Amino acid sequence: MKETLIRSLSGLIYVSLLLICVYIEQALIALFFIFGLICIGEFKKLIQLKSNIPYFIFIILYAIFGYWQAVLNTNKGLSEATQILMVLSIFVNLFLIKDLFSGKTIPLFSTKRFLLTTFYLSSSFVFLILIANYYHNYNPNILLGAFILVWVNDSFAYLVGKNLGKQKLFEIISPKKTVEGFLGGLFFSCVASYFIATFTATLTFTSWLILSIIVSVFGTLGDLIESKFKRQAKVKDSGVIMPGHGGLMDRLDSIIFAAPFIYLFLRILNYVS
Repeated sequence: MKETLIRSLSGLIYVSLLLICVYIEQALIALFFIFGLICIGEFKKLIQLKSNIPYFIFIILYAIFGYWQAVLNTNKGLSEATQILMVLSIFVNLFLIKDLFSGKTIPLFSTKRFLLTTFYLSSSFVFLILIANYYHNYNPNILLGAFILVWVNDSFAYLVGKNLGKQKLFEIISPKKTVEGFLGGLFFSCVASYFIATFTATLTFTSWLILSIIVSVFGTLGDLIESKFKRQAKVKDSGVIMPGHGGLMDRLDSIIFAAPFIYLFLRILNYVS
């Protein structure tokens, strides 16, 4: 009972902090900057990287893409730079998916450690800010909708899996995840997409429906990939900053991995519309 209460309070603080900051652009930029630094610290321990270079890379990337327009007073070059970052990030994430399914361990040679901290982790926080600026003016509803889809997917995947789950999804990495849980999370995310489309007046229902599938699929993959990193490091959680939950990365692993794919979909949507 005490553990459940601690877990609930910790989760409530995390969600409240996000909801308070999401409607104030500078507050959200500052919050994700802090979140990014914490996650890098946790991830460095998981992959046994002692160098502090990832912190500097994150600060540079975050400063460039977070303040490009404010500093240079123009968007010129921002779109091209963002596309390059997006392609590199998706490329690295696709290799992580390959590593998830193809081997017992994820290869962690020196260069790959830096590629992961840069294009798997640091760039994801950049994309979270870019998603909120999808219309070139700060509008956090799409980002908030994406977080809601993650929360709905995670919650119902757990509930359906716990009560109805029989077939293991990826037992060697995450024994508690089931196919039934994954499908339950996906179904209720699709349902939630209707209400998000109705009440946010941002994208069409069809677009939000596609986003719910992207979030469910890539969010689940992100969760499994982080679980594999933790299994390799022989730890239960990525950190201890959130009592009852573990590390901050344990809460953000789904949206971190899904972020570049969400942004890619928004770019395609903008291009074809």
